[in-house]
Amino acid sequence: MVKVMKGLIQLSGVRIRHLAGNPIEGFRRRRSLCSGFFDSLLGRTAKNKSYHIPDHIERPDYAEDGCPKGVPPVFPWIIYQNTPEEMECAREAGRISREVLDAAGKAVQAGVSTAEIDEVVYAETIKRGAYPSPLNYRGFPKCVCTSLNEVVCHGIPDTNRKFVNGDIVNIDVSCYIRGYHGDNSEMFCVGEVDDDAKKLLKVTYDSWQAAIAICRPGVPYNKIGQVIDSYVTNHGFSTTKNFLGHGVGKIFHTTPNVFHFHTAKDLGIMAPGHIFTIEPMVNEGTDQNYTLDDGWTTVTSDNKRSAQFEHTLLITETGVEILTKKSESSPKQFWE
Repeated sequence: MVKVMKGLIQLSGVRIRHLAGNPIEGFRRRRSLCSGFFDSLLGRTAKNKSYHIPDHIERPDYAEDGCPKGVPPVFPWIIYQNTPEEMECAREAGRISREVLDAAGKAVQAGVSTAEIDEVVYAETIKRGAYPSPLNYRGFPKCVCTSLNEVVCHGIPDTNRKFVNGDIVNIDVSCYIRGYHGDNSEMFCVGEVDDDAKKLLKVTYDSWQAAIAICRPGVPYNKIGQVIDSYVTNHGFSTTKNFLGHGVGKIFHTTPNVFHFHTAKDLGIMAPGHIFTIEPMVNEGTDQNYTLDDGWTTVTSDNKRSAQFEHTLLITETGVEILTKKSESSPKQFWE
């Protein structure tokens, strides 16, 4: 969740170098920025609201100064393989992240502000003994991202933005517990939405599900983008190309780099113990976008709508396990 700068792209909110270079190198460069750019963001936005985090709740390493200390591998094909014990921690983080996302989704209705969604996420996360991962991550000022309509990602909750009938919103929830982050997001409709919005959501969802279905040991990570991009473009939409999925676990954003579009780059091979997200951002119009002056909110360049779904996934010996899977009580999509 870093401001886009010329010549750089972002890794689901983590800025990385241009695709021609080494994506992970951007992580190292940012460590030197913590006392500059991120401090300015902290001063500008993070003090808008004070959040009380009880002492018994474990905090990620960036909770105080906004700067993550963990450094991903130098090469993008080097991917951490979690132990069985670590997988259990990741499962708990994923389960809690899903529960909190469900609570936030159930609060979506006309007249509710995005700031009220943030309050739900804060309360539900703390109640479960977890830390809201976005809070102060590189200076992000809230506990959740709420991205409405033309917002591609990283929308900042706001008391002035209330839902109205016809809105579509992505709520992106991440929770940290037992040293692990879980990460998931979902689209929610406010009241009755138009047929074009329904098509956008369904195509985004189906492309995402098709990509998850190919995940198993031995599959190259670049196959994910091929599946998503082919499906999306065949339905007349575009995939966002400057935000990617990512490894997640002890480090909030790490390898693998998960592209949601065609690439010949060597992104590594799936193996048991790998944990990562798939989170395509699909647009009604152009794949181009820009970031607003708040330093976070990214919107489509043509102001057409964008949609996104996200799961945290674990590669097992025989296939893939969805760590943020829905439960019977989860809010349903209009096609479910």
